[in-house]
Amino acid sequence: MSTISKTGSKTAPKTSAKSKSGASEASDSLDPMRNPRNEVFLEGRVSNQPQERVLPSGDVVVEFRIVIDRSQSRGKKREVDTLDIAVWSASTRKRALRLSVDDWVSIDGAVRRRFWQAPTGLASRWQVEASQLRKL
Repeated sequence: MSTISKTGSKTAPKTSAKSKSGASEASDSLDPMRNPRNEVFLEGRVSNQPQERVLPSGDVVVEFRIVIDRSQSRGKKREVDTLDIAVWSASTRKRALRLSVDDWVSIDGAVRRRFWQAPTGLASRWQVEASQLRKL
């Protein structure tokens, strides 16, 4: 329900939410204790030669994969994670194109889900979007 201030202008209603403890509190966006983040820091080995692609939109991206050993394997067999990396900024793309297979890299970035229209319908994939890239 809107209220009218002394100056005659309408003000939006105040919203509140119940926390897990049942206490009423301001909306999550105003809660100083909540700070959602999408940040990753990875160190791994380049497993394929980085490739530059020009998308139909005209955007340029460099894509490659890294392999990271799992620190906790479920058995005696060595397990790894293979992650797709996308690099969009011009300076970082140049650095990525200088990488070779078996180079070790450090990557700062965020997890992104990409969508596109494929012949069979809407398709998607998860990638790490690298904002910083360093050869180790």
